[in-house]
Amino acid sequence: MYLISEVSDKSNFVDLSVPGWAWVALLGFISLLLAVDILVIHRKAHDVGPREALIESAAWISLGVAFTGIIAWGFGGAAAGEYISGYLIEKSLSIDNVFVWALILSFYKIPLKYQHRVLFWGIFGALALRAVFIFAGVALIEKFTWVLYIFGAFLLYTAIKLVIEPENSSNPSEGRFMKLVNRVVPSTPEIDGQKLFTRKNGVRLATPLFAVLLLIEFTDVIFAVDSVPAVLAVSREQFIVFSSNAFAILGLRALYFLLADAHARFRYLKEGLSVILAFVGIKMIILEWYHIPTVISLAVIIVVMFLAVLLSIKADRAKSAQPPMH
Repeated sequence: MYLISEVSDKSNFVDLSVPGWAWVALLGFISLLLAVDILVIHRKAHDVGPREALIESAAWISLGVAFTGIIAWGFGGAAAGEYISGYLIEKSLSIDNVFVWALILSFYKIPLKYQHRVLFWGIFGALALRAVFIFAGVALIEKFTWVLYIFGAFLLYTAIKLVIEPENSSNPSEGRFMKLVNRVVPSTPEIDGQKLFTRKNGVRLATPLFAVLLLIEFTDVIFAVDSVPAVLAVSREQFIVFSSNAFAILGLRALYFLLADAHARFRYLKEGLSVILAFVGIKMIILEWYHIPTVISLAVIIVVMFLAVLLSIKADRAKSAQPPMH
């Protein structure tokens, strides 16, 4: 017997009756993780090396995967399947965030030892923004089923655009958004440690870290427009969608320090993400006629990402083995 009853609705998604204490426990646990991260592990600014990033990435991923067991224990196997599918989709699509962060942070020459603090507050804001997107998205789908076709078509459009759009075709750090921030918020070009604001001649000014933080939040909104509908293709339960999103993006900071300089080695990653987006877009469009089982969705995500990484590694090795041109 599960702690909370589980019922399948007409759309073949789990329909849970989640009590308030479960939400409180989830948000409390996430807050505890963030507090330990910022007040204990990264209390002092320091360069995050590959070994530390690897350990932290493994810890965050382990937490996210282990939460599948909590979902299974409390809500049942079907709910656990939806959670891990949503987690893997969000984790896969969030890898693009990492490379955009690298572009922004390198453009503004933010020292490595201060980057974690910026990304910490970026993740904190992303959690709040994702919650808004998720609750609004679920409410729209429940009220207007035709929204499914819009979401699905948008995911297909994004999948195609991801493949045909030139790499680094635009630089977010040079867009109108940053010009607007610098015009509206009194700022200084000088960095003052990890501070987002500083005082000069008695005037409170925003440091470059604050401007970069706002830009990171802005780009996350863009990514959420893609990823939230994708996760809604495998689950409609707000508790599952939010928890899978939360655990997937909590570990992105560690993943950033691990993968930020490895974009070139995963040359087929973009194509892999495109296939996943196209798959979930089609799944959303045909939902009224056929529901693709969660286990199939899970298998597609794992196989596509595995092949993308494997082909990228093989291509990288083949390129390294070629004799230099004279």
